[in-house]
Amino acid sequence: MSGNQGFGVAPARTPAPSPQSDAVAPARFVDRSEAVRAPVAERHRIFLVVWYAINFLLIVSIFAALYSIVWEFSTRRYLKGFSDAIIPATAGPEEKIQAIVSWMARGPAREVAGPSTASPDRDPTDTLNYDSLLRICGSATNAFINLADSGGLGARRLLLTDSNHMTKHVVAEVLIDGRWIVVDPAFRVIPRGADGKLLTSHDLSDPVIFAAATRNVPGFDPIYTYDNTSHVRISRLRFLGLPMRKALDFLMPGWEDSTTMSLLLERSSLAAMVFALVLVFFLSLLRVLIRWYGEKRMGLRSIRIREQVRRACIAFLDTAS
Repeated sequence: MSGNQGFGVAPARTPAPSPQSDAVAPARFVDRSEAVRAPVAERHRIFLVVWYAINFLLIVSIFAALYSIVWEFSTRRYLKGFSDAIIPATAGPEEKIQAIVSWMARGPAREVAGPSTASPDRDPTDTLNYDSLLRICGSATNAFINLADSGGLGARRLLLTDSNHMTKHVVAEVLIDGRWIVVDPAFRVIPRGADGKLLTSHDLSDPVIFAAATRNVPGFDPIYTYDNTSHVRISRLRFLGLPMRKALDFLMPGWEDSTTMSLLLERSSLAAMVFALVLVFFLSLLRVLIRWYGEKRMGLRSIRIREQVRRACIAFLDTAS
């Protein structure tokens, strides 16, 4: 990335008074150079403070991006090893889903106590290893979606909400043969119809089908209906929620239904990486704009990095010789 590391201030010039004006009205001549230089110098100081602050933030964001990339890479490797141990390599989509659900129900013993269950956990290295988190619908769905994605399945979360748009239950949807079929990781069940057919959320919105599909699920609460559903409850952002939803609907139609959005919400390492990369891009663009303003509007001379490196090499060689 080419850029400038510092700025030099071009000295202001004050035109000398003509001899004729001195001879005619010497008492009227006033030297305004100091009055002009003071606000200019103040603007330069403010500009340089902003410039160095942006450079500092950019450096920090670059290190954060590198850290998050390594974090996401290690998480992917962990999930890949986990899914390879659970999911048969030659299994079809339905068999893969069943393998994950069976592992969650009857897998090896895991730690009983783990991170606090009071707040949602979005780190699969936690949700996959603590039994307490696998019993909560949100973190159980988190574990399922991450394993399904690592196993080559398209998966997303589905929120079952009440009439006030408050979440009652969280399940997953998996894309099979063009249909988003429902999986309930918390209850370790794949809802099926009377004919054994896998069901979608639209199918389960029918009270008769819903009752038949959930009748034999131990401990299932019948209030977990599919009348109202959503993939992202952006209303949690209060007054920012509605404007943000409208902006995203305009810029990226269908963003809420994408598996990428679910992964961003269900994998903290991926969300951190995307945020850090976007921040690097934004700060880099802001740096270019500020440099342009300093050069074109304030008359500051920028010293580019390659020029500073060249000067440093020359100074080092002169000192060595």
